[in-house]
Amino acid sequence: MDTVLHEMKIDEYLDLLGSNAPAPGGGAAAAFSAAQGCALAQMVCELTKGRKKYAESQELAENASETLASLRSSLLSLMEEDAQGYQGFMDVLAMPKSSEDEIIYRKAAMEMALRECTKTPFRIMLLADEALQLVDTLVGRTNANAASDLACAALNLKSALQAAWLNVRVNTASLSDRNFATQYEKDGQAILARTLPLADRIEQTVRSSIG
Repeated sequence: MDTVLHEMKIDEYLDLLGSNAPAPGGGAAAAFSAAQGCALAQMVCELTKGRKKYAESQELAENASETLASLRSSLLSLMEEDAQGYQGFMDVLAMPKSSEDEIIYRKAAMEMALRECTKTPFRIMLLADEALQLVDTLVGRTNANAASDLACAALNLKSALQAAWLNVRVNTASLSDRNFATQYEKDGQAILARTLPLADRIEQTVRSSIG
C-alpha cells in the first residue's frame, strides 16, 4: 500500500476501511483498537504523574507510560504489516495456474502468504496481552478520576485480542502445514484464556469503584 494508514485523517482511514478495497481489514482494525487501548491507559498514567495524592505510584506511572507509548507505536506498525500481508495474499490469488508448474508455485506462495497473514495478528495479540497486563497493574493505583478510561482501555484491548484471534484462525484454517497451524492456535487460545477474564475483571473492578 502506498498510503501509511496511521498517518491518514480518521475519516479518510474509515472511508478506506469501509470501501471495497481488500485492505485494510479486520487485522488492521484490531491493531488500531489495541493502540487506542494503549493510548487511553497512557493518558491515565499522565494524569497520575505529578499528583501528590499518588506519590507512591509515580515510578509506576512513568514507566508504564513509556512502555505503553512503545507498544502503541509497534501496534501502528502492525496495522501496515497486516494490510500489506493481506494484499500479498490477494496477489497470490491472482497468480496464473494454467500449468502444473504454475499450480505448484502458486500453492507454495499461498502457503507462505497464509503464514505471514497468521503471524501478524498473532503479534497483535502478544502486544495487546502485554498492554492489558500493564493496565491491570494500574487499577487502583492511578488517578481515580480517570478510572473509567482505564476500563475503556481494557475493553479496547479485549476487543483487539478477540478480533486478532479471528484473523489468526481464518488463516490457520487454510494452511496445509498443520503443525504450524496447530501451534499458533494453541498459543492463541492460551492468550485468550488469560486475557479475556482479566479484561472483564478490570472492567468490573472499575465499575464497582465508581458506583
